Amino acid sequence: MREITSSNYSDPTWTFLHGPMRTCLGLDPFIVQHCLPLLPHARPVKQKLRQLNPRWSLQVKEEIQKQLSVGFLSVVEYPEWLANVVHVPKKDGKVRVCVDFRDLNKANPKDDFPLPHIDMLVDSTLGHLMLSFMDEFFEYNQILMALEDIERTFFITKWGIYCHRVMPFGLKNAGVTYQKAATTLFHDIMHRDVEVYVDDMIVKSRDRSDHLAALESFFEIIKQFRLRLNPKKYTFGVTSRKLLGYMISERGIEADPDKIRAILDMPTPST
Repeated sequence: MREITSSNYSDPTWTFLHGPMRTCLGLDPFIVQHCLPLLPHARPVKQKLRQLNPRWSLQVKEEIQKQLSVGFLSVVEYPEWLANVVHVPKKDGKVRVCVDFRDLNKANPKDDFPLPHIDMLVDSTLGHLMLSFMDEFFEYNQILMALEDIERTFFITKWGIYCHRVMPFGLKNAGVTYQKAATTLFHDIMHRDVEVYVDDMIVKSRDRSDHLAALESFFEIIKQFRLRLNPKKYTFGVTSRKLLGYMISERGIEADPDKIRAILDMPTPST
């Protein structure tokens, strides 16, 4: 098997483990990539294949095929680490395909890079007249796996064995890696015009006339580093909105109606 190096990693003619490597995938690995260092005593674990519920089996297969077609996954052989697929039903009837990385996570040391404190992030957003909210599209999948650690993301299905070329959901330090990337990219405007909590991004301004300039700076960075946003979750130029479980506005923090709906709708006692 041909050696994987930084020079051929982005070569469009390079075939990595039976699949074409896409050059359009995610952030530049020189900015950020996800690594899986192991504890000294760690040994590879191979999980035995678990049977999927037939109700979800076809949807899981379709999702794996979709990820293969866009270059998120590769077909592999002779794995050392091996995990099982876990299906998580969504509210819309579809299924999220995750992997049981518990054995790998136990062997992976914790990354102590801090996530933003939610209370401080909310407080720093209060008092701003104009707010815009964005959400990343397949946020974790926009970060590439480190080449030497791809082989630790192998997982098994009844259709074959695959590995992740991009950072999958469920790894121990995935959220921290994403926060590192966001902090690096938005460092110059963070806490001034932008707040970021993992994949939630808020552009803020105290005056309506300044908001377009703040958005322009934000989208220049998005374009420069090829971040993809979710068009279904845009909210531009609002004065109030829910943020991380709080209803925020220029006036301050307000109660979230969804949080108190159960109490408001509680029937009056009859006895």
